[in-house]
Amino acid sequence: MPGKMPNWVQKFGYGEFIHLEHRECGACMMKGDRVFRVVGDNCYEATARLEEMDETGVSIQALSTIPVLFNYWAKPSDGHETSRFFNDHIAEVVAAHPRRFIGLGTVPLQDADLAIREMERCLGELGMPGIEIGTNVNGENLSEKKFLPFFEAAEKLGCALFVHPWEMMGEKQTERYWLPWLVGMPAETSRAICSMIFGGIFEKFPELRVAFAHGGGSFPYTIGRIGHGFEVRPDLVATDNPVHPKSYLGRFWVDGLVHDRKAFRYLMDVIGEDSICLGSDYPFPLGEAVPGKLIAKMKLGKKSEKKIFYRNALRWLNLPEIEMD
Repeated sequence: MPGKMPNWVQKFGYGEFIHLEHRECGACMMKGDRVFRVVGDNCYEATARLEEMDETGVSIQALSTIPVLFNYWAKPSDGHETSRFFNDHIAEVVAAHPRRFIGLGTVPLQDADLAIREMERCLGELGMPGIEIGTNVNGENLSEKKFLPFFEAAEKLGCALFVHPWEMMGEKQTERYWLPWLVGMPAETSRAICSMIFGGIFEKFPELRVAFAHGGGSFPYTIGRIGHGFEVRPDLVATDNPVHPKSYLGRFWVDGLVHDRKAFRYLMDVIGEDSICLGSDYPFPLGEAVPGKLIAKMKLGKKSEKKIFYRNALRWLNLPEIEMD
């Protein structure tokens, strides 16, 4: 996110738009007039990121907007304005360091037409290969008909989509113990994958390239239950798409950030090593301090490591193949 941003609450006169206030304790993400989170300079300073990338052996990093900045709840025109601001910032960082960063944009998905317009600008004017979207839009699943034009446009444009959880289900009921992040986020990602499968998004738009955060959440580990439910209650599950959910395994990407060797092995068995990209969740606590450390310890072999460390990501982003040691 930018180190400086407008106070949109004052400008628009409503809501809890995030802005930064730099204080002695650090940079405070202000949600309206209250502190939402204190962040380090690696959230907004490219030089700080580059230093830590060099320290941890990361050659290239994909930049995406912090989900709380999606602003899907805002008036569409205001959400469009904030999206443009964040996208311009990411594009500037990438332009200054083109060999180290790849930019992913954000769009006001509460309005499909404006979202398509900004997606076109991201790929055209700003030269981005893709955008990041949330797992739901103001509580509505990604399978809602109102979003079909957006997915159709993404397929036509060849826009890669990165789906990240936010506004987790049951967040108000699970506030203690950090449960929204530990339990809600994995469930939220599975919600998005299932919605796109059962809603026929992958069937309608087979060339769509979609990646889901955090190992696909709880989806890979509940695919048996999901598939069984499809088989025994098609009257409830297969109402919009008659294709078995297991048919889509390998049709989308996930990152490999699961923090557990056995979980990663299972992820490879279910999703396939050709559809797993290295995830870091940098620079937040639930990320991996040294990206790829767990995978490197597993000694999967050079061929598999190269796929997971960068080749699969390049294929998802539709970027030219490169060779890295």
